[in-house]
Amino acid sequence: MQKRKNVVVLGSINADIILKLKRLPKPGETMKLQGFETAGGGKGANQAIAAARSSSEVHFVGRVGADAYGKMMCDLLQKDGINIEHIKTDANNPTGQAYILLQDSGENSILVNSGANAFIQEEDVKNARYLIEKADVIVAQFEVPINRIIEAFKMARAAGVSTILNPAPATKVPDKLLELTDLITPNEVEAEMLTDIHVDNPISQRNAAKMLQAKGVKNVILTLGSEGAYYLTENNQEQAVPAFKVKAIDTTGAGDTFIGCLAAKLNPNFDNIPQAVHYANKASSLTVQKIGAIPSIPTEKEITSR
Repeated sequence: MQKRKNVVVLGSINADIILKLKRLPKPGETMKLQGFETAGGGKGANQAIAAARSSSEVHFVGRVGADAYGKMMCDLLQKDGINIEHIKTDANNPTGQAYILLQDSGENSILVNSGANAFIQEEDVKNARYLIEKADVIVAQFEVPINRIIEAFKMARAAGVSTILNPAPATKVPDKLLELTDLITPNEVEAEMLTDIHVDNPISQRNAAKMLQAKGVKNVILTLGSEGAYYLTENNQEQAVPAFKVKAIDTTGAGDTFIGCLAAKLNPNFDNIPQAVHYANKASSLTVQKIGAIPSIPTEKEITSR
């Protein structure tokens, strides 16, 4: 039986406001919504819940506002057994919000108001040092300040804890952060931002992964949406792993489900990347068949029974 992973997530917490529409409006066009709902989200929260539902012990480091959305999100995280001791309530900034434009096709566009996520402080990370040092892995994304991620990854590296960086939303990344990263998981857009290589075929996938390794990252997994994923390990093992073919209703949270499930199933030395990627791909395929982020994230039982 696989040991239960101890996962720390340093990340964002958002309330997702989902706006359902037939298609994106054209410039100057006014459209009626087909529906509206509010759900839990934020890349950090999504990934933490995905890891927790795949049987990991999860601790969260982040911030929410002193508002109804903040309480809603803390309640949601606790419902999945996530330790929220290091989620600080910020009296000066609101809980983050994401406005998701969900089209009939299942594709989405997202507008984010960072709110309290942007104000995670150095002391927040320092106060969580003991959690980071006893973890199997720490996961971070770019909806929180990059300097806080660097600080946390330095602590993890010094303690021999594995680091997973989800470089989303796409942005330029300091080399010093890449050098602290054991595994990076960009999609095609993020990979191009990091390497200036347009990723659209197997050769470009490999070239982008190799360039990331040259910048200091040990292992690379490119997430390729409906095409699945491609990985390149520090031992130069590589493989394209096809996605499970399903009808997508809403792609919101699919990438986060992949990351959280990956963190839950990877061995500390990453020697089971093929199996973990297969598991994460299957989890993502279930997520896109439902609406919303957190409500769509499957449990380990749901994933393994398919």
